[in-house]
Amino acid sequence: MTMPQRSIAPTMTRPGVPGPRPIGRPMAATMGRPIGAQHPAAMPVGRPSVPVQRQAVTFLTVAEVASMMRVSKMTVYRLVHAGELSAVRVGRSFRVPERAVQDYLRDAYTDIA
Repeated sequence: MTMPQRSIAPTMTRPGVPGPRPIGRPMAATMGRPIGAQHPAAMPVGRPSVPVQRQAVTFLTVAEVASMMRVSKMTVYRLVHAGELSAVRVGRSFRVPERAVQDYLRDAYTDIA
């Protein structure tokens, strides 16, 4: 048994009942006047107008860090998990910024005698 299909009747406006709502914004609302360069809204908030270029970061694997520090990979994992050596997790492995290794070695250096 099939359900009877409703025929699409032409929309009739009834008093007090709103009609179908338009989809999207009217075109005039999206087209605004251009803002002058000296207007406060045109200036970026809290940032310099020209972004500064970032330095490239070199990431090392745990094995590379271990060979640099002349320790085992397990020692590097312990340092990372303890929070003494910062690292980024990529999938199931860690990548250590080269700068973090240099900072750790500089801070861990002790002068004896």
